[in-house]
Amino acid sequence: MEKNYYKDQNLPTPHWPKCPIDKCLQGQKAIVTGSSSGLGKAIAIALGQAGAEVIVNYSKDQAGAQEAQAKIEACGGHGHIYQANIAHEEEISGLFRFALEKMGRLDILVNNAGIQKDAPLTSMTTAQWDDVMNINLRAQFIASREAAKIFEKQGVSEEISCAAGKIICISSVHDIIPWAGHINYAASKGGVSMLMKSIAQELAPKRIRVNAISPGAIRTPINTEAWSTPEAYAELMKLIPYKRIGEAEEIGRVAVWLASDQSDYITGSTLYVDGGMTLYPGFESGG
Repeated sequence: MEKNYYKDQNLPTPHWPKCPIDKCLQGQKAIVTGSSSGLGKAIAIALGQAGAEVIVNYSKDQAGAQEAQAKIEACGGHGHIYQANIAHEEEISGLFRFALEKMGRLDILVNNAGIQKDAPLTSMTTAQWDDVMNINLRAQFIASREAAKIFEKQGVSEEISCAAGKIICISSVHDIIPWAGHINYAASKGGVSMLMKSIAQELAPKRIRVNAISPGAIRTPINTEAWSTPEAYAELMKLIPYKRIGEAEEIGRVAVWLASDQSDYITGSTLYVDGGMTLYPGFESGG
């Protein structure tokens, strides 16, 4: 968004630390699912800025994937585009084959792709439930399995990383905060949390690290209604003790850190990037 957008809408302009991203992922190869828009796009660009070669995955938004690739290459990185609907196991397999053909190895998987199909419990269809579960949870399992096979075969290459591989699962604060009217989404993210921890426990002896990032309110197209008017923004701030919305680039920076050797002793952890949304802000006045 341009600054005049916020001015025209009488919204606070973005204000967050814009320090440079270190080239801490030089020589590493990454896949980011669902990286043509929103958080995935920001994560793919940040990994590229950090020196990683990145597969930008998209399902429908080719233009968004091309923009992500262009931004990766503009900062001296290398990006490749691959179309795959990760609701389908065979397309996930094709994504990993393409990654190895293009890059020769894999060091980082970011399970980012996710959807919402909201409805009250009594009117939610099984199709809405299944669609969200297939993308948000089942696909993370399949992609993690395929990445783990590659990581196990490769082993540790000390000149590249302390770990044989890194898996980052993008979850949500709704892995612990209930969300009426969004039961399929909240249930899928709760599942991601336990999936991540169980995989981390299993793969740790093989020097494969698995962690999660759980964003709170982040300014992305998927939640425009929550921040695009002064009234909506004011309501949103009631849920955020830090009193500002997050930016997608901030999630990208956290992903870079979790994928780097700077966080090598961290596995099975969830980082809540939420401005304090999980701190029960309704009690901030002291009761």
